[in-house]
Amino acid sequence: MIDKEEIQQEIVQAVEKVKKTNPMAGSITNSVTINFVANAQLAVGGSAAMVYLPDEGEFLAKAGGATYINVGTLFPIYEETLPRTAKALYEAGKPWVLDPVAIGIGELRTRLLLQFKEYKPSVIKGNASEIIALAGLWDLEGGIQQSKVRGVDSTDSVIAAKAAAIALAKWTGGAVAVSGETDFITNGTVQVFSHGGSHFFEKITGAGCSLGGVMAVYLSMASPFIAALTASAVYNLAGYRAERQVDGPGRFQTQFLDELYKATAKEIADNPFDIEEAEV
Repeated sequence: MIDKEEIQQEIVQAVEKVKKTNPMAGSITNSVTINFVANAQLAVGGSAAMVYLPDEGEFLAKAGGATYINVGTLFPIYEETLPRTAKALYEAGKPWVLDPVAIGIGELRTRLLLQFKEYKPSVIKGNASEIIALAGLWDLEGGIQQSKVRGVDSTDSVIAAKAAAIALAKWTGGAVAVSGETDFITNGTVQVFSHGGSHFFEKITGAGCSLGGVMAVYLSMASPFIAALTASAVYNLAGYRAERQVDGPGRFQTQFLDELYKATAKEIADNPFDIEEAEV
């Protein structure tokens, strides 16, 4: 059984390295939430850079510590930008985060996500329905070909996505994070449930998108599993704290960014989580 204290020490190291070195994590992300993604990355100690064009995506792939690709709002140029960026990341051995937002709602989105299989993202982050649908698209265990995603919302429980998440992590050799009331993170061998968060996450635009961006920041300094868990932990901690100081989603968004900024490495590492070994 993996030691919980060892994981907490690695979380502390990841947070401290980010705050000390200010790593750049470039993003090609949802245009609806791009501002919130950048602000969250800055709040945890990273540096943000947002691009759209193919050559700029390739530049970020080489220049950044890690890159975040979110397929939330697709423009025609992304048919060229996203595969070229993912290919550049893969060939350079650079880590990257994939958020398969709204998988299954269009032909371009489906083609792009299918192409990403060969480029093996280091971290895949999504809600339960997105993770199940991606495993299905990639023909992996636990997946379902027909997506049950409702826009950006999940119609499946986090537990229902466990098998798909583990299969995806084993395929990529990285980690998968399933967002929900309790977050599930796995590297294919170790399974962690991260607790906390806020019901206000469902009342603002960008909570999930910005989480992926913050995972990319930590991925610049840590393994995929630790990066995904650290980002989930700081979000659950900051969301829990922010909710107790506000009475509406508008103020919550501002307070949440403040809590991201104020959270210490030890506080993030101490955010409640449970560990279990994956079944062989």
